[in-house]
Amino acid sequence: MPTPLLQVRNLTTRFNTERGQVTAVDQVSFHIDPGETLAIVGESGSGKSVTALSVMRLIPTPPGRIETGEAMFEGEDLFKLDDAGIRAVRGNKIAMIFQEPMSSLNPALTVGLQVAEPVNLHRGLPWGKAMELAKELLGRVRIPDAASRLASYPHQYSGGMRQRVMIAMALACQPRLIIADEPTTALDVTVQAQILDLLKELTRETGSSLLLITHDLGVVARYADRVAVMYGGRIVETAPARELYKNPRHPYTLGLMASVPRLDGAAGRPLVPIDGQPPDLAQLPPGCAFSPRCRSVSDVCQTNRPPLVAVSDMHFKACFNA
Repeated sequence: MPTPLLQVRNLTTRFNTERGQVTAVDQVSFHIDPGETLAIVGESGSGKSVTALSVMRLIPTPPGRIETGEAMFEGEDLFKLDDAGIRAVRGNKIAMIFQEPMSSLNPALTVGLQVAEPVNLHRGLPWGKAMELAKELLGRVRIPDAASRLASYPHQYSGGMRQRVMIAMALACQPRLIIADEPTTALDVTVQAQILDLLKELTRETGSSLLLITHDLGVVARYADRVAVMYGGRIVETAPARELYKNPRHPYTLGLMASVPRLDGAAGRPLVPIDGQPPDLAQLPPGCAFSPRCRSVSDVCQTNRPPLVAVSDMHFKACFNA
């Protein structure tokens, strides 16, 4: 087995709110191998984005804090680095593509400056050479007439083009790991496919690993090597992508699959919604967080938290029921 590029163990992140303490991520563990694409999938509020922000040490403190856990990256625990140490990792060895580029790009700076800045900061390239590289990167992410678009501002780009700029910025320093947090939010379906195809192609070319955060199971099926399903701040199932689609074992995963329209031989079957609402992280039930919505719930589910146990060599589920 290869040595994982990133190994997260027992990550717990909490926030102090007016309603009390909220555990957004609860004892989450996962790993990403070199060159692998891991997708974290789940409903809004399941803890996916907070997991990514925790790894990047971008949780605002206060009100949030990383309470327990470790994130081993290239032999170093990211949670033990000082401020200068983690700044040297962000944008350099680990890059992040955020959900909404207009809130991530600086509206007062040209796109060229923003793409060139990571190279100037982390690699020490003079601004002239950094701008030349920025032009190459914009061309690489298929922005037409890249040389003339360097002087444009973010508001002069379309939504899909802005997301391409974010990918160019992420690739600027040839990172070992790219974290893409819902990278196609608010884009139309055609542009979504273009962006995801581009991201997968570029990570394959550079050998970078990809942590893809999404709620779209179609995206997971097409682009991920392995999948971790999150619910209520916890990972409830993890498996290779093909195995998960072929043989989902957790009731929540089964519910997600049953609620997705199909175009294959199962087309025409009725969609089955998941009963109830996503859990309130400030008032989680004492046992399994999915128990109030589960059709296979038993007494033990309501009082005990199921551990993540092996179904097969690479398939794990957190469920007491077969």
